[in-house]
Amino acid sequence: MNRRMILGWILPVLVIAALIGLWQIAAADGAIAEALNIEPFLVPSPAEVGDALWNSRSLLLENAWVTLREILVGLGFGVLLGIALSVVMRFSWLVRDAFYPLAVALQAVPVVVIAPILVIWFGYGIWPKVIIVALACFFPVLVATLDGFRSVDPEAVKMMRTLDASRWATFRRVEAPTALPSFFSGAKIAVAVAPIVALFAELAGSNSGLMRLIVEDNNNFHEARVFAAAVVLAVIGVLLVGLTALAQRLVVTWR
Repeated sequence: MNRRMILGWILPVLVIAALIGLWQIAAADGAIAEALNIEPFLVPSPAEVGDALWNSRSLLLENAWVTLREILVGLGFGVLLGIALSVVMRFSWLVRDAFYPLAVALQAVPVVVIAPILVIWFGYGIWPKVIIVALACFFPVLVATLDGFRSVDPEAVKMMRTLDASRWATFRRVEAPTALPSFFSGAKIAVAVAPIVALFAELAGSNSGLMRLIVEDNNNFHEARVFAAAVVLAVIGVLLVGLTALAQRLVVTWR
């Protein structure tokens, strides 16, 4: 492990530790509550959040698993849909011109509009959340992968044609490898967006999940556990992005 990689781990940890320390000091002496003109119990300290994480670990893990399952299934469908559409659009300009504007229009529709409709259609189970996460995640994958296809060197394509390579062989040996880095860039965006979208989906209607827990605790002024749930969600997001980056390093070995 080189020096830059070591600093890449140490520097974020130091920054987070410094921020937590400042937060602890400001919350303990009431500076944050005074600045916001609210009651001190509404501003939990990191120590109180840590206590909530430990004392409510079973409840947090139970609801986190519900949200994580929605994220993973929706993300899987979204990534597969983005890849499939980008490949079809690469092979057919007719499909690209016909469906790309529809994909943009679908992405422009807010989650808060779609989510209640899906809840009415499919109930309070997992599928409304999965559909919403998939719809939010497929677009960055689609756009990034298409941009990757556009960056293919025309000379490499001409060389494959002079070797009498088929259209599929050219795609498999030249176009797909060229587009892989762009695909992973889009996948990282999708992974980062998925937890946020899943929470909005749960807000529209859910019997369990981190957002349901956050809403209930916020209504009952259990702010420490609200922050604890936010920490759990942040950890999920960081792990998913980290795993995506690791997959990119393992797959795109030539970069």
